[in-house]
Order: sequence, then C-alpha cells, then structure tokens
Amino acid sequence: MVHDWGSRDASFVAINKKVLTRLCEIANGKDDYVTVPMQGSGTFAVESMLTSFVPVKGKVLVLINGAYGQRAKRILDIAGRATVVHETAEDAPPDLQEVEAILQRDHAITHIFTIHCETTSGILNPIEKIGALAALYKKSYLIDSMSAFGALPLDARGIRADAVAASSNKCIEGVPGLGFVICRRDALAQTKGNATTLVLDLYDQWANFEKTGQYRFTPPTHVIVAFHQALEEFTAEGGVPGRGGRYRNNCRILLEGMTALGFKPLLPADLQAPIIVTFHMLDHPGFVFQHFYDGLKRRGFVIYPGKLTVADSFRIGCIGRLGETQMRDALAAVREVLDEMGVTNPSTKAA
Repeated sequence: MVHDWGSRDASFVAINKKVLTRLCEIANGKDDYVTVPMQGSGTFAVESMLTSFVPVKGKVLVLINGAYGQRAKRILDIAGRATVVHETAEDAPPDLQEVEAILQRDHAITHIFTIHCETTSGILNPIEKIGALAALYKKSYLIDSMSAFGALPLDARGIRADAVAASSNKCIEGVPGLGFVICRRDALAQTKGNATTLVLDLYDQWANFEKTGQYRFTPPTHVIVAFHQALEEFTAEGGVPGRGGRYRNNCRILLEGMTALGFKPLLPADLQAPIIVTFHMLDHPGFVFQHFYDGLKRRGFVIYPGKLTVADSFRIGCIGRLGETQMRDALAAVREVLDEMGVTNPSTKAA
C-alpha cells in the first residue's frame, strides 16, 4: 500500500484484472459470471446490486432476520422499488414454507434478496434452499454475502444467483474500501438503464471495463493492490476450505471456552456461522458490560456490543488474522476481567 499506483497504469490495470478474475473463481463463476468492482464499503456494493438489478417495475421479496436485511429494505424504499417482506426473529432463519407461499400468492415478485450470514446475530441463512425456490418460481436471486464470502462455500452457478455482493475487508482479509458484485453475465446485460445513480451503476461500470479495462472514476488503488496481496495469501492458505477451516476452529475454541466461563450462545450449532458469535449477557450483580468491554480493550481485545432486539447480548468475531493462539488469549482475558469484576458462578440472562 505504500507504493503510489497510477490508476491508468498498465501494471495496476493488470493487478486489478487478476483480482476480478480470482473473485469469480472463488464463487465458481467460470465464464458465466463477471466481477464488477464498486468503490466504497460493502453497502455501496449492495446498493449498486439492488438498484442496478431491480428495474423500476420490479418487486423484491426481501428476507430479513437482522439489521442488514433491514438496510437492504431501506435501500429499495429510497430507490422507489416495490418490496414485500418476510421477516423472522434475529435468531431464526427464513420460514421456507412461508417464503414459498408468498411466491405463490404474489406473482408480481421479480427478485428474491437474502443475506448469506446475517452478522446481527451470526446466523447462517439457507442460501441453497432459497435459491432452489428462486429457480422453481423463476425469480432473479440476489445475495449479500458480505461476511461469508471466502470462508463459506458459495457456488454461484449451482444456485443460479444473478448477483452476489461482498467486499475486500471481511473473509479475504484485505482492507476496507472496495466492494464488488459477482454477476451472471446474461442477467447483468439486461440491467442497462435500471440504475438510480451514476456512480453505483453496475452495468455502466461493467461496460467501461469491457471497453477499457479501467474504472470510470478514480479507484482506491492502494486498497486494490492490498486486496490482490490478500487474495494471494488466501490462496496460499487453501482457499475457502483453508480459510473457512481456520475460522471454524476459532469458533469452536470460542464457544467451548465462553460456555465454560458461564456464557450462553444465542444460536444453536446448526444455525451458527463461524464468522461472529452472539452471547447472552451474564446475570450477575457484578457484571457490567461497559466494564467488561473496557477491561478486554485494555488487554488488547475489542469486541462488539449486541445489535439484537430479541436478547441483551454482545458479539465476538472469529474472522480476520486470528488463530488458535489469539482465541485462547482472548478467553484468558475474559477470565481475568470476570475475576476483576468479582463475577463468579454466573448465569445468563434469558432471551
């Protein structure tokens, strides 16, 4: 990142092309798919996907079980796109029977949108089964795989996704600043004129790459070359099986250790993705979350406050440049902070 790259320089253009090709390979896109990058955070990519793929007269079935599904709904509302919502609690996956019933009732639906891993709770949503319904009822299928891409298997061709959005700074372990959408070529070709903004127009961005190999507007060059390096390290670790395997081991260590310390995870094992884990707060007079948070931070560990409505909770991540040593050190820090607060024989607050 310390090198000053020219965005129109042939060396940078070649690096960027390698990045886009590799992302398609990770999603098993082969020649049927193309990666369209979008400058900005992951939400920029999600908004570009939704507002480019959904036409003015389209209607989206939005599957919501957390904050990021709610955000997608807000994007569509602002863009003036019609929606119908199937919402479940943050600790519950979509009810597939109800999803199918909605598709049978509402023939105006053109698209289905879901989150791969909803990090409000850490829940893993059944993207393959949702994709099967989308294929059965001939609906376009759009996925936010922001926190799962690169760690959890995703076969874009197999599930016939029209578009999958993700970003540079999650499971590939790059730095923030670049979103991307892996698009089925045939579906992307039909999106011309749909976009609600100039800068987030996926079709226009793609068309310019096809013509010149370059971005329409100044790209985050340092972020992209760092992303290229991150992809090299991702491949060296064994790709999705290797990266996902390390995260699963992190998650296992975390769950076993936190459970032994008295904490209760929100999700059952079959719904828990190895990305981020939500725990109930401890029900103990000495347990004060802000003290807990600050004590861990002083020891070099930063955790996430909870975002749930269904439970008083907090979250701990399993992804990033972390392994068994860091996870066990974090657990030791949790034990120290609990001792510091005088928390012994705790119980957890029920949801």
